[in-house]
Amino acid sequence: MSPREKTLRAVVFDFDGTLVDSLPLVLRAITHAIEPFGPRPTMDIFAKLGGPPERFLRDLLDDARHVPVAVARMGDYHLRNQHLIRPFDGVEVVLQRLRSAGIVLALWTGRDRLSTEVLLREHRLTEHFAAVVCGDDLPTHKPDPEGLREILSRLGLAPAEVMMVGDADVDVLGAAGCGVPALLIRHGRLVDGEVREKAWRTVTSPHEAYELLLQHAE
Repeated sequence: MSPREKTLRAVVFDFDGTLVDSLPLVLRAITHAIEPFGPRPTMDIFAKLGGPPERFLRDLLDDARHVPVAVARMGDYHLRNQHLIRPFDGVEVVLQRLRSAGIVLALWTGRDRLSTEVLLREHRLTEHFAAVVCGDDLPTHKPDPEGLREILSRLGLAPAEVMMVGDADVDVLGAAGCGVPALLIRHGRLVDGEVREKAWRTVTSPHEAYELLLQHAE
């Protein structure tokens, strides 16, 4: 066991694709957003997600003038279908067990605060998190580490005492930017070599990540 594992005092989770099974809906929403303007996106897009839709949709469109309409289409689709988003199996039990083991929990997500809080309340997850930083709380976005630094400041913890858990490259890169080890959930996709080298460990599924966290916390 490494020194970092011995001093684990907090876990910072990403939200979408890490705690809630929203990736199919996100892909459908993005597909709906750009359908009139560009090719159908593939699962590879999830490695690039992070920050506001205005940013990642611009990268998917040949003409930036279509971005406002695409953003509106995505937002409308997501709003009409977000009731389909559910936590991954066992999430609440895992969060409760981590807290019972004395691990402080936080959330760092690119999702906007309004929809984040709606989903947290709907699935009774709000109480588990001592700090939450959302995509519209700060002027910067993943992989910029400012959001994670803000969480460290609120918790009063050093980087070596914290683990970041996420499913996107930006989670690993953001964590590396402030010296926090990152556990990457691959969801079966291939991971860029640079990102893989910066990750503390990679796993295939959220369930594997939860089990690994519990092993080190209990």
